[in-house]
Amino acid sequence: MTSKPILVFLLAFFSMYATYGQASLPRLKVAENKRFLVTENGDPFFWMADTAWELFHRCDREEAAHYLKKRAEQGFNVLQAVALAEIDGLNSPNPYGETPLIDNDPSQPNPAYFSHVDAIVQMAAEQGIYVALLPTWGDKVFTNSWGKGPEVFTEENAKAFGYWIGNRYKDQSHIIWVIGGDRNPRAKSADVAIWRALAAGISEGIGGLDKALMTFHPQPTGPGGSSNWFHNDEWLDFNMHQTGHCANQATYKKIAHDYALLPVKPTLDGEPLYEDHPNCFNAKELGYSVAEDIRRIMYWNVFAGAFGQSYGCHDVWQMYTTGREGINGPLRPWKEALDLPMANQVKHLKNLMLSRPFLTRIPAQEMITSTQEDNEHFVIATRDNEGSYAMIYFPTGKTVTLNSGKLSGNLLQITWYDPRTGNSYLGAAIEKSGKMEISPPTSGGKGHDWVLILDAE
Repeated sequence: MTSKPILVFLLAFFSMYATYGQASLPRLKVAENKRFLVTENGDPFFWMADTAWELFHRCDREEAAHYLKKRAEQGFNVLQAVALAEIDGLNSPNPYGETPLIDNDPSQPNPAYFSHVDAIVQMAAEQGIYVALLPTWGDKVFTNSWGKGPEVFTEENAKAFGYWIGNRYKDQSHIIWVIGGDRNPRAKSADVAIWRALAAGISEGIGGLDKALMTFHPQPTGPGGSSNWFHNDEWLDFNMHQTGHCANQATYKKIAHDYALLPVKPTLDGEPLYEDHPNCFNAKELGYSVAEDIRRIMYWNVFAGAFGQSYGCHDVWQMYTTGREGINGPLRPWKEALDLPMANQVKHLKNLMLSRPFLTRIPAQEMITSTQEDNEHFVIATRDNEGSYAMIYFPTGKTVTLNSGKLSGNLLQITWYDPRTGNSYLGAAIEKSGKMEISPPTSGGKGHDWVLILDAE
């Protein structure tokens, strides 16, 4: 008689070849200039992600369908979720009573658990949403003061699990692989080797590095993000940051750091300050984050050179409900939080960036000639490398001096773009100038942010 562990392993092995639904999305790849992502057809792709870390673990199919439909309507095109989830993801079962591993052994995945993951992955494709899939949260490699773990990975079983999960989803064109999960590799440990083994296993499972995109999700640390350890690794297609959960950090410096690295690779912030999050984890003294805090970070990052931006909501990532113990003081149930202001405003950033030539866009801080401090008033610029347009983000209505000399032609058409509504307001046509003072339509500090668009005529 076949023993239960062997039977489970065989079921897991053969389930890799399960037939999925018909929905599919174009594969993504790194653009020729190594700064952006494009589809396999060459169309520009602006990453607009939501962090739904606990989606596979805590939501049933009906809840997942509700979540995906709402996020698709709001303009999101990527979700970030974890197979071996953070919140006791190995021992606390999913809504169907299943845990992901047999005996917490990465070499024995539970096919019943992953059939639920399969369903949500396919549902995402049907909504036009790519899945940035973390095979595991980092506490399964390194459990610290806020992680439950347990630590179950070695180099050997990490590669085996990577091969298994890579092979399982090798035909899913909308999967983006995210190694790591909120843990930085420790010095003088096996952490780096374990993450590299997981990446190697996935690469073999999907049939080679050219078959899918891969990155690494870190904690906030140092000048870079994933680049601190893996920038030169062949498997790392683009760099990812976590810039932390404080409102007024100069996140654009993190993006600028990785933008300047060689070899050139795309970069973005994969976990900024969440909406509805205790500011710097100190709600009593600093309150909770609001939409204007999130907008500032997002526009800063993208104008500094990021190829897209992730969003997160503190209530949604953990799929909080009143019947669950919340982590770090969530304010409302996740279904209610889906409609917070910034969740409905992120599409305006994506729409703005795709409204002008995208693949030739570069950071353009040389356009700001005023002296600035690294605080909430910092004005930041981006422009087309071929001179057809520039965009300048004003977080608080501050007046600055601009040099528009690198734009084409003699006349510039002014348009003001409202990042709260996505509305545009046509201004005057002005002569190009080496020095001009510009003030936004409104001023008064936070909540008075605007984007100035200069189109060369």
